[in-house]
Amino acid sequence: MKILYIDMDNVLVDFRSALTRVDPALLKQFEKDKDEIPGIFSLMDPMPGAIEAVTFLHQHFDLYILSTAPWENPSAWRDKLVWIKEHLPEIAYKKLILSHHKNLNKGDYIIDDRTKRGVDQFEGEHIHFGEDGNFKSWKEVVDYLVRKEGIKLI
Repeated sequence: MKILYIDMDNVLVDFRSALTRVDPALLKQFEKDKDEIPGIFSLMDPMPGAIEAVTFLHQHFDLYILSTAPWENPSAWRDKLVWIKEHLPEIAYKKLILSHHKNLNKGDYIIDDRTKRGVDQFEGEHIHFGEDGNFKSWKEVVDYLVRKEGIKLI
């Protein structure tokens, strides 16, 4: 079974959705580094279609969540695990990897919205997700992988 990695921020989770839930004083305090706001990663909603797509893809791939947590925000490490346990408890059980060097993970595909943190050196195929990527939605990602891998739809 081929290995598929999925990034969290702005791929699996909508980072911006948390900003409306953060105390305005904290937003001002962390104006330049919003990802360092304590607790922010536990406040995020799933991206549209993400849970359904991951649920489908995990049936066809050895699927892992591969994310980076801000070094200066220790709560982010915990919050990402809590988010996974809440939204993907069975699918991603013990399949969360937090790393600042994503290229060290071996696999066939990585779905990520950026090329940083080793994504540009990843040995498999980068499925560039999001506003700046080639894949704007989870439907586009699933359709591509179904075609490329010859996945039979029932």
